[in-house]
Order: sequence, then C-alpha cells, then structure tokens
Amino acid sequence: MNQQNMLRCTIMRGGTSKAIFFKKSDLPVDPALRAKVILAAFGSPDMRQIDGLGGAWEGYSKVAIIGPPTRDDADIDYTFGQVQINKPFIDWSFNCGNISSAVGPYAIAEGMIGAVEPLTTIRIHLTNSNQVISAEVPVKEGLASIEGDYEIAGVPGSGARIDIDNCKLAGSSTGKLLPSGNVIDELIVDGLGKIPVSIVDIANPFVFVHAKDVRAKGTESRPAIMGNQELLNRLVAVRCAAAEFLGFVKDRKDATEASPSRPCLAFIHEPVDYVDYATNEPIRAKDLDFIARNIHNNKAHETFMSSGSICTAVAAMIEGTVVNKVASNKAKETGIVRFGHPRGIVEIIVEINKTGSGFEVKKAVIGRTARRILDGYVYINKSIFEKT
Repeated sequence: MNQQNMLRCTIMRGGTSKAIFFKKSDLPVDPALRAKVILAAFGSPDMRQIDGLGGAWEGYSKVAIIGPPTRDDADIDYTFGQVQINKPFIDWSFNCGNISSAVGPYAIAEGMIGAVEPLTTIRIHLTNSNQVISAEVPVKEGLASIEGDYEIAGVPGSGARIDIDNCKLAGSSTGKLLPSGNVIDELIVDGLGKIPVSIVDIANPFVFVHAKDVRAKGTESRPAIMGNQELLNRLVAVRCAAAEFLGFVKDRKDATEASPSRPCLAFIHEPVDYVDYATNEPIRAKDLDFIARNIHNNKAHETFMSSGSICTAVAAMIEGTVVNKVASNKAKETGIVRFGHPRGIVEIIVEINKTGSGFEVKKAVIGRTARRILDGYVYINKSIFEKT
C-alpha cells in the first residue's frame, strides 16, 4: 500500500536565496491544508528540517507558488511564503525580491509564458501585496539564459543578469511610501530611549536607524550580530516598536511572534573599510555610498534582502531620511546607489520625483541572477492530506 503522495516541485535559486517552486494547480485549494502540505515538504517544524527539503536557514526555507495571471496587467501570478523553521507557520505577509527573479525563468521553462529572444519582459503579479513588478529576462534558444558575467555578492560565480523594476511596489504593506508622512519619526525603545528612525515602505516595509543610535559599529557581520545578544535584543526592540507604531501589532511585545517580518530593520553607517567575513576580501569605503546591515525575521541577514535593498536605496534618495543623511552626494546626483552589506556591495538604480504631496518612485531596478537546480517530486505522507 502506497503511504505517500507525490508532489511535483522545482528548486530554484533566485539572487541570494533558494525556494521550492510549486504550480498553484498542484497544491490543495484549501489554504489550511495547503500550508500543512508545504510545511511537510520543507520538514517544518524542525530546526534542521531533516525530514524535508528545507535548508535549515531562512534564506533557503522559502516557497513560491506560480499560477496563471489573475490581473489583466500581469503575465503570471506569484505567491511568496516564508516557511518558518521551528514552528508550523508560513508567513504570507511580504514579498521576496530575490525569489522574484526566478519566477520568469521558471514560468518560461514551464511553458506558462512565451519566450522572446534576446529579452523577454514579464509582468509578475505579487499576490501577497496585489502589486506588479517587471522582470527583464535574457533568453537563449527558448529558455532563460543562465551563463553571463553578472556577479552578485554572496553568490559564487556569475550569471545572466535579470533586471527587476520594483517602482510600482510603493506602499506594499501600508499603502504609502512614507507610512507616517514623515521622513523622520521618533520611537521610544526599551533600553535605548527616544531614537530617530525613518520608515519607508516599498517592496517591503523597513525601519532605518543609524548604527550609533543602537550602539553598533555598523560593520558587524552576521555571526558578530548573532553572537552579541545584547545588540540583537536592541535591534529587535527597535523593529518591534516600529511594528506597533505601524499598527501591525497592538502591542510590541507580540511583534516577534505575530509580525516577525514586518517591518524589517536596517541599521546604517557612513562608508568605512571592512572585510567580507566569509572570504576576508576587502570592501573599500571609496566604492560605497554607505553601509547597511539587515535584520529579518528577528535575525541578522547573511547578505541583504533584495526587496530590502530596493527599500534602502529608495530611502537614500528621499531627502531627510536616516539613510539619505549618510549617503554620498554621488548617489544623490546619479541615482546609482551602491551600499555595502556583510558579504559585499549591492547596486540599485533609483529615480524619484518630488511631488506636492510627497515622493514618486519612477524607477527602482536591481540586477539578479537565477538558476534552476532540481526538478522532481517531494513525497508527502498521505495522512497529511487527511488532516484538516
């Protein structure tokens, strides 16, 4: 007697993340059952995800569900989920820019979108926020190109560049680029008192704070942050206070569990020399407009979220924000923002117009690479499908 069901899936790398891709039609329609099946596929909850396909780290514990478009101005639907490792929960409340870059190549390979050489433009409906991004995917012989000379810090080798324009993602969670209407707000944070922050919402909502205001150096690596519980506690406290301020939770004490990903946090510092902690390669201040470190899901990110990179670069171009105050004049003049994260440098092209009512984002482009890694079937115990 067969005790398991076969579920077709694909593992893809997009940017600095990996995800399991499913076709929407292959998953249960009922949301609760669908979540149980996905959790079983990943092996969650378990810190090692030993009984599933999860990578035992947030960056590799992601799911992408792809289906036909449900908007007239889109070519494909994409639903993103952050699969929690230690608890039976999938966070559907935000987007992942890295995995977004793999959606086009996946859809082309699956015959869901017709490929046009040498470049196919794909309009991707982010169902999480009901917004649309544009992806320019290089194509060769009917499939997304893989080989190229574009490099991403934190990813070995190089690949074909995929440009993702996120300009239409302003107000992804709150409905406004500047949720409070201010470029600077003040938060009262336990252990820190009153501190200035900037809250910007494009691609994903972020709260930005200067490193000195959380008693950080600004050049910390992921291991350094995770190994300094007092610093991590301060950073999480700022994030939780911002979650309450934005109304994501009624009480900041609930933010760690109830809103672990909204908002994310970045602490900012002026350019200084430091090294890639994994390779010891130097990262020079002269090549940077500023430095940023990312807290996501209440943990330090190994590199920097792609969607967060967009939000950070846009914040750098909004006059008066915490990020704008430390960004170089060159970035402000050219619209090319280059900032340093723990593993290297990310570059974003930003164009912003100042209007009578605030700011309008005209362009927010990040380059990524993506690659199909595995096609096959994940086996799910039949008993999972029987549970409701």
